[in-house]
Amino acid sequence: MPCIVDKLEIYDLERRFACLQSYALKKECNVNHAACNPDKVDVIQFKKAFQKLWWTPTRIQNLMRLQGIKGPSYRLHYGNSKEISNMLNEAWSRPIDVSDDIYSHVQPHFQAWTKTYGKIFLQWNGVQPVLVVTEPELCKEILNNKDGVYQKQKLPELAKKLLGDNTDEEQSIRLRKVSNHAFHGDSLKVRDNRMQFKMKASAERMVESWKNHEGKEIDMFEEFRLYTSEVISRTAFGGSYLEGKTIFDNLLKLYSIIFRNNIKIRIPGISKFYRNSDDIESDELERSIRDSILEIVKKREMEAITGEENSFGNDFLGLLLQAHHSSNDKQRISIDELIQQCRTFYFAGLETTNSLLSWIILLLAQHPDWQEDARKEVLQLFGKQTPNYDGLAKLKTMSMIIHETLRLYDLYPPGLLIIRNVAREVRLGKLLLPAHMELRIPLLALHHEAQFWGQDVRLFKPERFSEGVAKATNDNMAAFMPFGVGPRMCVGSNFAAIETKIALSMILQRYSFTLSPGYVHSPYPFLTFRPQHGLQVKLHSL
Repeated sequence: MPCIVDKLEIYDLERRFACLQSYALKKECNVNHAACNPDKVDVIQFKKAFQKLWWTPTRIQNLMRLQGIKGPSYRLHYGNSKEISNMLNEAWSRPIDVSDDIYSHVQPHFQAWTKTYGKIFLQWNGVQPVLVVTEPELCKEILNNKDGVYQKQKLPELAKKLLGDNTDEEQSIRLRKVSNHAFHGDSLKVRDNRMQFKMKASAERMVESWKNHEGKEIDMFEEFRLYTSEVISRTAFGGSYLEGKTIFDNLLKLYSIIFRNNIKIRIPGISKFYRNSDDIESDELERSIRDSILEIVKKREMEAITGEENSFGNDFLGLLLQAHHSSNDKQRISIDELIQQCRTFYFAGLETTNSLLSWIILLLAQHPDWQEDARKEVLQLFGKQTPNYDGLAKLKTMSMIIHETLRLYDLYPPGLLIIRNVAREVRLGKLLLPAHMELRIPLLALHHEAQFWGQDVRLFKPERFSEGVAKATNDNMAAFMPFGVGPRMCVGSNFAAIETKIALSMILQRYSFTLSPGYVHSPYPFLTFRPQHGLQVKLHSL
C-alpha cells in the first residue's frame, strides 16, 4: 500500500491545483490553505507539478489513442499501480489447478488488458507511460534495436543494491567479457574435471540423502535450493554451502524487499528526507552482503600471496580477481564491480536453476511417460555410472523437456520482462513513440502465444523441440527467449544447463517420483516463477 507521505502529497497537490485554477481565472480561492494567497503561490513550481502529474500523461495518452493504442486510464500520481496491485493480490491469494494456464495467475493484468485492449496497450507506472508489446513483429524490432534507441531500463534505487548500476554501457561490456569467458561452453568443458566433479559430488550428496525418504513426502524446491547453493559456492567461489549461506540468506531478504516495493509509487528523492523500514533494512543487508563477499575475496587473495595456490584460480571468482589485478587499465575491474558480479551470480544462479529443476520434476511427475522416456535415455548413455560431459550433450529427450519447461514456466530474470526505454522520439512499426516511454515485453505472453505454438500451447509437449529450437520457432527469435536474447543473453545459461542435466540424470538413475496429494499449485513470480508453497513429491527407489 502507498505510504502516508504519498497520500498527503496527493491531497496537497489537489488543493493547490484548485488554487492555481482560481488564480488563473482571477477568482478568489475559497480553500483554507496558507499557500492559497496568490501573492505567495509559487506559480512556476505548481506549473511543473501540474505538467508532470497531469498535462504530460494526458498528452501522451491522447497521442497514443489517436494511433489506435488504448489502455487503462491514467490516475493522478499512481497511474495504474493500485489496479495492478489489487489484481496481483487477488490472483496470488488462491491456488490453481495443475492443468490451468499460469499466465492469468502470475501476470493477470497483462493477460486481462491484452484481451481488452489488444496486443499493444498503454499502462501507467505512476507518471511513467509503459507500452506493453506482445505483437511478435514489433517485439523483434525492439530486440534488434538497430539504431540503439531502445536502451536498458534505469533501475530503482532499491534494485541497485542487488543488481548494481546498469547504465554504464562500457562497464557492462567489460564485465560481460569476464563472465562470458567463465561460462562459455568450451571453457566449461576445459574445466570439466574440476567444475563438473563438484557438481556431481553435490548431486550425489543430495540423492544419497533421500534414501530414508522412500515413499515419504519431500519438498523438492527446498532440496534443489540446497543443491544449487552448494554448486554455486563450490564451483564458482571455491567455498562450501555453509560459507555462502549468509550471503544467500541476505540476498533473498534483500530481493524480498525489492519485490514488495516493485509496484509502489514513491515520491522521487523522498528517501533523502524520509527513510522507512525497508530503506533501513536494505542498507544493512547490502553492507552485510558486501562484507561477506569481501571476506571470501581476501581469503582467496591471501592464498595466492602465501603460495597456497599458484594463482587466483580459474573459477568465476578467480577470473574476476585476475581482472581486478590486471595491469591493463581497459580490462581492470574495480573491487565494487567485482563484488557486484559475485552478488548477481550468487542470486541469479541460485534462483533460476532451483526453479527450473522444480518445474521439470512437477511436469515429469504429471507425465510419467516422459519421465520414463528421459530415464531410458539416461540409462542408455550412462547406465548407473556418473554422467560425463560428452554424454550430457547427447541427452536429446532431456533437452526437449528442459526447453518445454522453460517455455511453460518462463525463468528469465529479472522480473520475467524485457524492459527498454525509448531514448528519443522514434517510429516502432507504424507507431510514433515519444521519448522516455518505457517498453515492456512480457516473455510469458510470447511463450504462450498460440500464433507461435498452436492451439495446444498450454499443454506440455516436449516433442515441439524434437528438431531443435530454431525449427520449433520457425526461426522467430521473439517466440522463445528463456534466457534473453542477443548480447544481453544470460551468460550463465550453459552453466545452468549442465547443472540441471547432472542433477536430473542422477535422480532418474535412482528414483521415480509422483506428485504428492498435499501439493498446492501456485506459481509465484519472484525473480523467476517459483512454487509458492514448495513442491511436495513422493520418491520411489528403483
